[in-house]
Order: sequence, then structure tokens, then C-alpha cells
Amino acid sequence: MTGFGAAPLPAGQVEASLEIRSVNGRHLKLNIRLPSGLEEAEAGLRDLISGALRRGTVDVVLRSESTAGSSSTIEIDEDRVRAVLAAYRAIGERFGVPGEIDLALVARADRVLVERVPRLAELVDPVALLETAEAAVAQVVRMREAEGERIAEDFRDRLAAIGERLAVVESRAPERLERERERLGAAVAELTADTQFDDDRIAREIALLADRWDMGEELLRARSHLQAFEDLLNAPGDEPVGKRLGFLGQELLREVNTIGSKANDATIQHEVVEMKNEIETLREQIENVE
Repeated sequence: MTGFGAAPLPAGQVEASLEIRSVNGRHLKLNIRLPSGLEEAEAGLRDLISGALRRGTVDVVLRSESTAGSSSTIEIDEDRVRAVLAAYRAIGERFGVPGEIDLALVARADRVLVERVPRLAELVDPVALLETAEAAVAQVVRMREAEGERIAEDFRDRLAAIGERLAVVESRAPERLERERERLGAAVAELTADTQFDDDRIAREIALLADRWDMGEELLRARSHLQAFEDLLNAPGDEPVGKRLGFLGQELLREVNTIGSKANDATIQHEVVEMKNEIETLREQIENVE
């Protein structure tokens, strides 16, 4: 499921924020990118996020931008100054060059004055980072919950459509079974017109064949799966149901496939095809549900 959250992070004169993005994924995959020096905070972030999100590819990025008043500092490279002074004195002594070494001369030397920009890791408090992450994760969760509600409505629409098609199958099944019995009876009667056969044996064979075509159990189990699916959709919001929904989708497809194999009826076959389309869409969408 998709989601986005961002929260500001206190970092001195630097404007920083933590962004968390989540996209669909069957398993939880965390990609955390922090500036150098904050590696130790990654474990805490992983624990926090994995405790709130169970599926999806999640990207965590710490962004920063200097404010207008956050000028860098200028520092003296003392070792460099000593080396420059020593070099100037050596020139004077070795080549007999007269003159005094003054501040202007030293300042013109390269790398005597160094601009230092503080690293973000030096400005960020690890405790504040986790608090910021909590706020960002909360936003992601709210967005995912809103998406989950929309997905649940889509599920209910598809479950209702499957239920309606099961009703068509249920109404056609007895009629089809009776028609098949009559057809088999007529075929047997034609084949045995001039031959003496055991009527009881023929009746038993017809009953056995009819029993193989009976789809009452499959219809009952399919209805049960639909109800179980609906019950999971009504489960508390903090209860993960994705894997159980996936199992029910798989079992529902199994029952519908069996109904199709027993159909021997164009109308029922059509309803089976439409139900399988709905179930495949359900199963694809279930991959995004926690």
C-alpha cells in the first residue's frame, strides 16, 4: 500500500526533515538513507518502522537545507600556517631575500583559512530523529489506512458480484443435473432397447455419475469463503489480515475451478469465467494489504 509522511527535524540552523515513502510490496523492504555519522540510528528506525508497517517497499530519507543565517565557520589550519611560515623563513635565509613576514603575506597562502560546514550528523540528536520518525510514520499509516478503506470497498463490490454469480449457478445446478439425468436415462434406454439389463444397476450407475456432477459442496464452501472474507474485512483496523485474505482467495478460486469442471452447462461456464476474473483481481489487490 502506498503512503507518504514527512516531519521536520531540529538540527540547529539547518532545516532538516525526515521523509518516509511506502509503495506496494508483498513483503516489507526497508531502504534507509542517512548521512554519514548517523549509522547507529538506523537500527532504531528499522525497529520503529517494522513495528508499524508490515508490507511494502519503504524508503526513508533525511533531507537538509541550510537556512539564510546558517553561515559556515572559517577556521585556521594551524599546521598549514606553521608550514607556510617555515617556508618563507627558509626562502629568506637560503636565498638572502630581505623583508618581514606579515599577516597579508601569510593570508595569501593557499589553505591557511579553511571554511568548515558542520556535518548534519553533528547537528541531529538521535532521540529527536526517532521522535520525528514516529510523526512521519503516523502520517504514512493514516494514508495507508485511507487507501485500505477504499480497497475494502472494492473488495466488497467484487464479493457481491461473485455472490450474485454463485446465485445464478445455484439456480441452474439442479435444473442442469435433472436434465443430465434425463439425457443419460434416454441414452441408456436406447442402447438397451433390444438387450436385457439390470435396471437397478443402471439406476445406480446413473446416480453415481450424477453424484460426480453435483456441485452442492463446492457452492457451500464458496459461500463460506465469501462470508469469511467479509468477516476479515470487518476485523479491527490494527489486525493484519493480508495473508488470511490471500489464503481465502486461493481456496475460493479452487472451489470455483471445481464448479467449472463439473458444469457441463454454457451458462454456468460463463458465470465461472466471470467469477475467476473477479477472484484474480481480488488476489492481485490482496498482495497490497497488510
